[in-house]
Amino acid sequence: MELMDLLWAYIVVFVMAAIPFFEAFGVIALGMLAGLPEIPVIIISLLGNIATVLLLILFINKIKEWRRRKKGEAADKEPKKRALRAKNLWNKYGLPGLSLIGPLFVGSHLTAFMCLSLGGTKKKTTIWMLTSIILWGLIFALLTHAGIDFLNYENQNFFKDIISKN
Repeated sequence: MELMDLLWAYIVVFVMAAIPFFEAFGVIALGMLAGLPEIPVIIISLLGNIATVLLLILFINKIKEWRRRKKGEAADKEPKKRALRAKNLWNKYGLPGLSLIGPLFVGSHLTAFMCLSLGGTKKKTTIWMLTSIILWGLIFALLTHAGIDFLNYENQNFFKDIISKN
């Protein structure tokens, strides 16, 4: 792979990981399956996901204000099913539980928003969300690596092999 192609691939990895609901752990797996070097993919994916979650935490008050203006009075009506589940997780396990479990179901961005909305401080939410993003990223990287090794693809040209067989 040429240097420019590799640079563009890493830019795509960063941007995809920064987009809500793609998540670092999903992009890590995709990057590894695409044959990109594992360590840079892991680091760049984590940085992309962490950057946007930190921006959300930093600007949470402005985001809440924008959301209130957009939804008006309807924002204070009945909470949605997801919000009720998050509240139950919060009541049962607190900030650590919601931070660690939430990203798997609703993504890290929405989880950070819920943690702050349910009473978590910016500092504690930041610490727990960073822990969660890094933990899940590393777990999925290990699982992907083990899966690729188990399938005997040796992390290189996985998609090219599939395409060339068709």
